[in-house]
This record gives sequence, C-alpha cells and structure tokens, in this order.
Amino acid sequence: MLKFVTICCLLGWAGWAVGQEIPPYIKQCRRSDPGLTDCLKEALQHLRPYLSSGIPEIKLPSVEPFVMDQLSLQLTGGPQGYRINLKNMEVFGASNFTVRSIKLADGSKPFETRLTIPRLTIHAKYTSSGVLIIIPASGSGDFDAVFDGVTADVKGLVSTNEKPTGMHLRVEKLDLNLSIKKPRLSVSKIFNNNRILTEATNLFLKENGHEVLRALQPQLQKKLSSEFTGIANQLLDNVPIHFFIVD
Repeated sequence: MLKFVTICCLLGWAGWAVGQEIPPYIKQCRRSDPGLTDCLKEALQHLRPYLSSGIPEIKLPSVEPFVMDQLSLQLTGGPQGYRINLKNMEVFGASNFTVRSIKLADGSKPFETRLTIPRLTIHAKYTSSGVLIIIPASGSGDFDAVFDGVTADVKGLVSTNEKPTGMHLRVEKLDLNLSIKKPRLSVSKIFNNNRILTEATNLFLKENGHEVLRALQPQLQKKLSSEFTGIANQLLDNVPIHFFIVD
C-alpha cells in the first residue's frame, strides 16, 4: 500500500530503455502530461491487486495480511498498572486504499500524500498483567481490533542510486500518521475462558477504545513506517525509475 507512494511522488527523472518490457504491475505516466498528478493516482490504484497477491519475481510479499512482530502498551498507571503485549500481529485491509491527494516532492521537501482505507482489522496474540479496574487481570488469549474510517497521511524522503539497470530510488525516511474514526477492540480465549474477567476486559476496551488507540497509535505508526520502508526498498532496488515515468 503506502510503500508505493514513494515511487510515484518522487519521480523527477525520466528515461526510456529500448527493448525493456514494462512489468504488468506498472502503469506508466509521462512527465510532460498536464494531468500527471491524476496519472500518478491511477498508477497507485493500479497496484492494489498486486499488493494483495504479492510480486514473486521481485520477492515482494503480499500485504494481505501485513505481519508485524509485537507491541507493548501500558494502559493504566501505578505499580499494578494494566499492561498488554501484542504478538504475531496480522493486519488486513491495507491494500484496499484510495489515493485522495498527492503533493510532489520539491527540491529537498518531501512528497506528501493522503490515503483512505475503509477498514483495517488486526488479529494478534495477547498477554496482559496488572489490575484492570479492581480485578487482577493477568492472562493470555486473542486480541482483535477493527478500525473503521482510516486516513493515512504519508511524507517521505528518498535518495538516488545509479545501477547497471538505470537510476533507482531508495527510501531514506518515511513518516506515517493515522487518523481512525471508529476503533473497536476485543479479546477472547483469555484467563482460561473466565467469563467475568473476559467481560470486564472487553467492557474496558469498549468504553476506552479511543484512549487505548492513542496509546497504541505511536508504536503502530512507527512499526508500519519501518516495515513499509523495507518493502518499498525491496521494490525500488529491483525496478528502475524509467519503468514508472517517461518523457
């Protein structure tokens, strides 16, 4: 998803290698096109099914699901504060994006783009410790989150690298900011299926969803930025700039 914003927003070079076949996942744009911005939006939309399935020939993995390692959250204060750890996180829905705006890079200024995603869902393994409300709540189980109405604002900086295949881009920095209208969080199969503790935890998550999201968001954004940068560079290392834009 967001990794391909880097490609389309920073193309200030052009070239054409005669005889080179353009991969099917690339929709080319012309730098001289007065509708270049609209073409770049369409090029990003064109990539969505390839993001969903992955691109084996350049070892680009599918983003469905997008996998992250772990996040740790301190949700209440004090020596027995309620803490949760999420592991083996699977994020679904990242490829179902719509490009709302693109601002091309200008000199040393980064590119900027805004994407919207109808829904992101997260499934993870969950462990907790501490006291929740007045109930000891140490345990483990499954964690699920549904984020409706997601807006992602992305900024990025890249460098260039000359290779035998032509000029390539490399992402040096990628910043991501998420805005989520409606978070829904829940846990299951925890505390040996203790009904009271499970209901107490889910009540807490329901009534404090936005507060939990605020605690989760900085780490989630940082990890997504790091992961997307790595995947973007996997693509950019294999595909030269002149595959994306021509004079």
